[in-house]
Formats: sequence, C-alpha cells, structure tokens
Amino acid sequence: MLVVTLTGGIASGKSTTSRLLSAPPHSLPLVDLDQLARQVVEPNDASRSLDKLVAHFGPSILTPAGTLDRAALGRLAFGTGKEADRAVLNRITHGAVRRRLLWLVLGHWIRGTRILVVDTPLAVEAGLWRFCGEMVLVYCSKEAQLERMLKRDGPNGLTEDDAKNRLASQLPLDSKRVFADVVLDNDVGSGASLEQQVDALVARWKRQTSMGLGWLVSTVNWLLPPFGLVAAAWAIWGRTRRVQRQKGKEEQKKSK
Repeated sequence: MLVVTLTGGIASGKSTTSRLLSAPPHSLPLVDLDQLARQVVEPNDASRSLDKLVAHFGPSILTPAGTLDRAALGRLAFGTGKEADRAVLNRITHGAVRRRLLWLVLGHWIRGTRILVVDTPLAVEAGLWRFCGEMVLVYCSKEAQLERMLKRDGPNGLTEDDAKNRLASQLPLDSKRVFADVVLDNDVGSGASLEQQVDALVARWKRQTSMGLGWLVSTVNWLLPPFGLVAAAWAIWGRTRRVQRQKGKEEQKKSK
C-alpha cells in the first residue's frame, strides 16, 4: 500500500488538492487529520484530550455548552511568545491523533487499499513525513497565503495581524520543501494548474501500484507481514537519510 502524506500551509491550496484527490475521477481514500483532531477534542472522546486542554489553559476555552471554543484556544496558543503553550496543545492532541491514524491505516492495509492519502498540515512538525511512502507539499509564497487568508475570511473574519500570527505559528512552506518528494506549485502565475499537476501525480501513483514490480512487492508485504515491517523500516531509514543529506546541502548553500 502506498501511503501518501499531503501537506501544506494555511491557504496554500492543500484543501483544494485534497478534494481533487478524493473526488471523482480519482476517488482516492483519504484520511483528514484535521477532522481527526476535531474528533479527539469532543467532550466525550475516549482520549480525554479536552479535559487535558482545560487543565492547562483553563475553563475559558470552553463554550457555555461545554465544547471547545477554538477561537479562545487560538488566542492563547498562537502568536509570538506563545511557543510553550503551543507545544502543550500539540503534545495533547498529536498523540491522540497519531493513535487513531494508526488504526485507520491498519484497516486500509487489511482491506488491500492500494493508495491511501493522509491529509495533514503538520506532517513535518509532527514527524509524520518519516512514515509515508511519499510526501506531497502544496506550495505558494507567504504573500499569496496572506492575501488568500484575508480574502477568504472577509472583512468580519481575521484581521491582518491575526492572519500574520497564524502564519508565524506554522513552519514556513519554504522550510518544508526539503522534506517533500513532490512539490505542487500553487503560487500566483504558476505554470500548470493545480488540477493538471494532481492528474499527472495520480496517474504515476496508479502505474506504480498496478501490476508489475510495485504490485508484487506490495502483495508480498500484505501476505507476509514480517517482510512488510522490514520494508517499512528500510523506507523510514532511507527517507531520514535523504532529508539529512538535503538539509546538509541547504546549509552549505547558506554558508557560501
């Protein structure tokens, strides 16, 4: 099974790419980690993530109905100088989301799914880039992100300062490029449209997982789980080494 991690940033076009992948004609199975993150902070969720958040941030993050007030939490966890609070937020929610993701991926593997897309904005920050067959980054400039955020939320939504704080709270897209196997260019004035890039990418994935060596390896891993575990460990080691080498090259460029 080819597990693809789809990542990006606020207003980079990741959600549009996700819809293109999961809707006809491609109709790829997709796990949305934002949706999982919303589930784990529900009041009665088994992970008890909401109780842990209230213990740290206080009852002001709750609505009168006892659900999470995301805007209130955002004001406490996002922005300059709030790194420690943001780390607590990530530690509480990321662990619960990763455990749920593991069970979902396992279910798809048992059912013989060929291509599974995992949609997450925090693939790099949460370390998920190590555990996928391919990582796809939807890229655009920071200026384009800011413009789209303000346009999307309208005059009654985010202020420019709010939008800049949200951008500052995430790892810049330029820093994520080193982790990506594929970069989809969704910047203003880019060449091929996002839809054309997605079509070409899915066509390659389907060739890669169709009858042939890729299909044979996938089938052996499915029938003989120990081989699958060895292959997964080898892939994780290879991805880590590749990223380390690429980081070294980037550092050399900066030092010149």
